[in-house]
This record gives sequence, C-alpha cells and structure tokens, in this order.
Amino acid sequence: MTIIVNKETTVMVQGITGREGRFHTERMIEYGTRIVAGVTPGKGGQSVAGVPVYNTVDQAVRRHPDIDTSIIFVPARFAVDAFYEAVDAGVRNIVVITEGIPLHDEIKMINYARGKGVVVVGPNCPGVIAPPIRVKVGIQPARSFRPGHIGIVSRSGTLTYEISDYLSRSGYGQSTVVGIGGDPITGLDFIDVVKMFFDDPDTKGIVVIGEIGGDAEERLARYIRDVGLKKPIIAYIAGKTAPPGKRMGHAGAIITMGMGTAESKISALRSSGIEVALTPMEVASLTKKVFG
Repeated sequence: MTIIVNKETTVMVQGITGREGRFHTERMIEYGTRIVAGVTPGKGGQSVAGVPVYNTVDQAVRRHPDIDTSIIFVPARFAVDAFYEAVDAGVRNIVVITEGIPLHDEIKMINYARGKGVVVVGPNCPGVIAPPIRVKVGIQPARSFRPGHIGIVSRSGTLTYEISDYLSRSGYGQSTVVGIGGDPITGLDFIDVVKMFFDDPDTKGIVVIGEIGGDAEERLARYIRDVGLKKPIIAYIAGKTAPPGKRMGHAGAIITMGMGTAESKISALRSSGIEVALTPMEVASLTKKVFG
C-alpha cells in the first residue's frame, strides 16, 4: 500500500500551460502518473504533453469524472481562487506547490477544505511521490527515490531529496514520501502523515525531516508520547547553526520566546523515544541501526 496516492490516482494540473506546470507535467507523466486534464483560463482547447487543457476546473471534471487529485502550479495571486475551484468541484486531494500565498488566505483555504473532507498537501511544498507504484504528484527529482518500505514526511523539499538519495544509496527505498510544506499553515502536518504511515502495512519505518521554527515537531513528540512508537522513527532537524533570533528560509522557520529552536525540537523528539540524526547523511546510518 501507499498513502494519499495509489495506482488509480487520476490527476488534473491547474496552471498546466505555465513554465513550471508544463515542465513538471511532462516529468510526472514520464514517471508514470496518470494525468488526464489541465486547466488554464483562456487556454482551453490547447494540449500539453498530450493532456487536454480546459478553461475551468468544472469543465475538466465534467469531461473526466474520475479526477480525484489536483496539483496547483498557479501563481500566488491566483492560487487561492484555483484552490477553491478544485474543492468546490469535488476533488478529494489537492497538492499546492505554490509559494507566497498570504497566511490569512492559507488559514481560510485549509479550514474550508477540512470542512469538505479534502486532503491538502502544502502550500509551498514539493508534493507526494510513491516509488513502489511510480506515482508522483509533485516536483521531486525521480532519480533520488527507490521503491522500498521507509515512509518520509518533511517540511523541506531539498532535504527530502538529499536524505532520500542517501537512503536509496544505502539500500533503503521509500514507500511514500510526503513534503508537507514549510509555511506556518499547512493542510497535512507531521501527526497526520505519521498516523497514515502507522496504518500502512508496507511502511516499516518512518523518517521525519523538520526544521527550526514553529512547534510542529514538538506536537509530534507529544503525540508519540501519548500513543507510543507503533513503528520506529528517525528524525532530522535542520537549522541547528542558525543564529539566535534570526529568521531562516521558510516562512514557518520563525523562533519566538525560546520555542522552535533545533535544541528544543531535538530534546522533545528524543524524550519520546525517537532517534535524531545530527546530519542528513547520518539518517542513513541510523536507519541501519534502527530499522535493521
């Protein structure tokens, strides 16, 4: 099994005629993803990599009623409307690649989607990839991933690719890899994805890639203390060398009142029985120790 995506996942690309949308549509199709429609207002009737383009999501869904997943490459100033259009059309899974969406809009978007039972990955994320079934709804470089039994959930796109590559070279492939995004507000969080991995029989161990700022990792640690380690987990926290008080990288990497530091996150995770690597490369060596 995999999580979020499966062999029947049928994808629509919003913003398909833009540079990023076009490029990654071609890469997703090459990987094996089933993409049946694209949407760009005013570009209906065109095609990208053999995928028909429609003016609206409603037109695309009416023509392809099996669409269950959308990936959004729409620029930030239009992405909110594109998101609501997908939710209202009944799409069940939405991956939002777009970065720079205002925080107040993200809050409204995520709350609206939750009320409709829609699974949201992102915003500002690399998406989801499931190597065993060759389904990719995202922007990940396929060369970094191999089929296997390690589930990965991450706030950082680049570190996801790097650590997955180390694991793959060490003989540890991945079941599903989920980039939840680096913004303060995201659809799925660490706890949501870890729960999915706990329930997935093909995921034997879990790697959590966090970073400074926010309290997502601390909340995960509290959850694990409450329910126990149902499967072994290894974590890595980026930003240990960040100067105190300095905002680094992602919008979510904000430290306040002594909270959100690498030290506080590492301490919380270790207190819950989670092994924490000190470098990205060490994740692979810890995997051999923890997962066998």
